[in-house]
Amino acid sequence: MATLKLEIVTPETKLFSGEVDFVHLPGAEGEMGILPMHQTEIAELKAGELQYTLKGKTEIVAIGEGFAEITADSVSVLTDGAVNEKDIDEKIAEAAVKRAEELLKSRTLEGEELEATQASLARSLVQINIKRRRHTS
Repeated sequence: MATLKLEIVTPETKLFSGEVDFVHLPGAEGEMGILPMHQTEIAELKAGELQYTLKGKTEIVAIGEGFAEITADSVSVLTDGAVNEKDIDEKIAEAAVKRAEELLKSRTLEGEELEATQASLARSLVQINIKRRRHTS
């Protein structure tokens, strides 16, 4: 069976690089399922849950905003943040949500500072949702 080369890259690190059977992306215009031989495109991503499957095992990654370059045999994800499900610390994510919400309530943020705080809030909420949903399953 054909596979895809998946790379997940943040400004800090290459979180994952390997062959996978399927990739599910949180596209800005809707969820996207990517199989080998997909049409070539660039897709904007929103903060959400990226899933990839290899040999029947699905892995979950919480990602922030970014872009995906998709070709027939590869998916390259460039995102402002990514955390493997097993590495999510719910307490840290909850503290980040609280900090971001307090900053946003102050209404003193503008420009890049406002955008960075909103992005941090979105990433942290995704992490909490993944951890809680998986923990209660």
